[in-house]
Amino acid sequence: MIDPFGRSVSYLRVSVTDRCDLRCVYCMAEDMSFLPKSDVLSLEELERLVAAFVRKGVRRIRLTGGEPLVRRNIMTLITNIGALVQAGAMDELTLTTNGTQLAKYADGLAQAGIRRINVSLDTLDPEKFAMVTRWGKLDQVVDGIMAAKQAGLAIKINTVALKGVNDHEYDHLVEWCGTHGFDLCLIETMPMGEVHSDRMEQYLPLSQIRHGLAQHWTLTETDYRTGGPARYMMVAETGRRIGFITPMTHNFCESCNRVRVTCTGTLYMCLGQEDAVDLRGPLRASEGDDVLERAIDDAIAKKPKGHDFIIERGAVPAVGRHMSVTGG
Repeated sequence: MIDPFGRSVSYLRVSVTDRCDLRCVYCMAEDMSFLPKSDVLSLEELERLVAAFVRKGVRRIRLTGGEPLVRRNIMTLITNIGALVQAGAMDELTLTTNGTQLAKYADGLAQAGIRRINVSLDTLDPEKFAMVTRWGKLDQVVDGIMAAKQAGLAIKINTVALKGVNDHEYDHLVEWCGTHGFDLCLIETMPMGEVHSDRMEQYLPLSQIRHGLAQHWTLTETDYRTGGPARYMMVAETGRRIGFITPMTHNFCESCNRVRVTCTGTLYMCLGQEDAVDLRGPLRASEGDDVLERAIDDAIAKKPKGHDFIIERGAVPAVGRHMSVTGG
């Protein structure tokens, strides 16, 4: 699939649910209203949708949420998509999770063919963790991460940079990840959805953080890529990588190879734009996939050049939907 700007679209992110067992302050409002079950694609529909994209040339799929592991019977979907990797139809199946359910599912994820996961973890301070997530327990997440490590999964820790919350923890996070053999990825907060707080008060440009880290760690450029938007450096002292995702200070749109499907079957060609195409209608209109595949082709032909994220004090979010709806 080639978009209007000559970019090959080979990476699909699929949100399997809008629900989550946490309420992170930059992602969700505390009093979220979730979708009725009839609006959400069934596991069978999600599997059929994935298969259509794979036939169209998608080689990497990342399952997201909300929190994907709270979806009932999610391991059935993961196992069936994992079989596509084992058959050579795609290169990789990965997962982004908040870690709360990892102790339960880590072994199953590895058995299904997942080799690496991203875990969202913004602080190693239990009190701050409870504040950021509104009610999460840090010990539960750390136990899950260690269970995933024991199961043989490669782990990358995703940390959203939050001014006044974790701005004194980045050295600690680099050290902790190095000790346990994890990569670390820092992410700038993005203006998506109303979260009842001013994101300008949360926002930290990663250029500042990178400069601060370079005072204590030897950072060297690397051409390592995972298919996502992060730009990685090696940390000489730990032998691990640190990534930087900078949608605000230096967007990565020129190399975008991704599209995203929500749990309702809405295809977003860009995380930071409202352009969307409904795939649930074509899915449910026919048992065949001709209509669905035409809808996918039409969508790729409309993929925009990039996002228009801006963070300003008091400004409305650049995109009205919450990050949890699109799946990151």
